[in-house]
Amino acid sequence: MKIQILTSKNSWLNSNKKFFIKRKGIWKNVKIINNHKRIKKNTDITAILSYYNIIPEKFFKYSKHNLVVHESDLPKGRGFSPLYWQIINGANKITFSLFECSKKMDQGKIYIKRKFIFPHSFTYDEIKRKQLASALKLIETFIKNFKKKKIRSFKQKGKATYYKKIPKNLSKININKSIISQINIIRTRDNQKFPSYFFIKKGNII
Repeated sequence: MKIQILTSKNSWLNSNKKFFIKRKGIWKNVKIINNHKRIKKNTDITAILSYYNIIPEKFFKYSKHNLVVHESDLPKGRGFSPLYWQIINGANKITFSLFECSKKMDQGKIYIKRKFIFPHSFTYDEIKRKQLASALKLIETFIKNFKKKKIRSFKQKGKATYYKKIPKNLSKININKSIISQINIIRTRDNQKFPSYFFIKKGNII
């Protein structure tokens, strides 16, 4: 089988290849590409994970299946950062949906849904590792069904809801509120790229 993963250069997956390489089986010879223009024709499966660019529809034809994993119970939770919005709102049991990429965002036919536990103690790096491992499990299940010619799909049903982009000021901690009341925000912040911060007084930042 010809399998490839499309992810952005600055994605967490791309900067943590050691975690990815350690996985055995089908992932041993999988190629990771960073531009949709590098998708090869006659590919069986292209898994699109943390890719931040719009893919022209013609590139979907290069692969038999273009798979996307979205961390919500679609059609609920379409849009941006569904996993983090749910964790911020206190959830720890998150439904992942594996679906076929389509022209319209997060509206493709669904192949698999599965729930995963994200403990309340997890911080950013642990959340990202669990997110990636969970996505790969869904893709592995799809590949097994693909080989057995047992692929089943279903249309999204129900009222769609949408998440907006997480605003930059979400990282700002309110010093007049307790840490425990803001802990879900703190543990979803990346200490390198978008750390939590607070102001003691105007002009001083911590």
